[in-house]
Amino acid sequence: MKSTINITTEWDIVTAREIGRNEAKKIGFDTVNQARIATVISELARNIYLYASVGTITIETVEQDGKVGLAITAADQGPGIEDVRAVMQDGFSTSGSIGAGLPGVKRLMDDIEIQSQLKEGTTVRVKKWL
Repeated sequence: MKSTINITTEWDIVTAREIGRNEAKKIGFDTVNQARIATVISELARNIYLYASVGTITIETVEQDGKVGLAITAADQGPGIEDVRAVMQDGFSTSGSIGAGLPGVKRLMDDIEIQSQLKEGTTVRVKKWL
């Protein structure tokens, strides 16, 4: 299974959350982890909407070493992240929020990879294993 949702409006964030929660349920995640996955998708999609205006969220079932999980990839062609290490620190914010975004995403998921180029965009890929 693989679904890609274009993020251009706030409603797209809701759609991506729902698809992610449904996929998590389908492959056997309990309700707590379904909520974690939905929260992560919401945060990643919100970052696209706020900072890049346009991007995609891709949700796919993955298998590795006999494990099954869900991978979420958020991709945009926005301004990029100047200092990835800084944005991974609790309390760091460029939007005046509490700065729980990407550090919170990292805590809720099992794996996280961030690739970012200034003026070219950012790709964040996270995985949660059953």
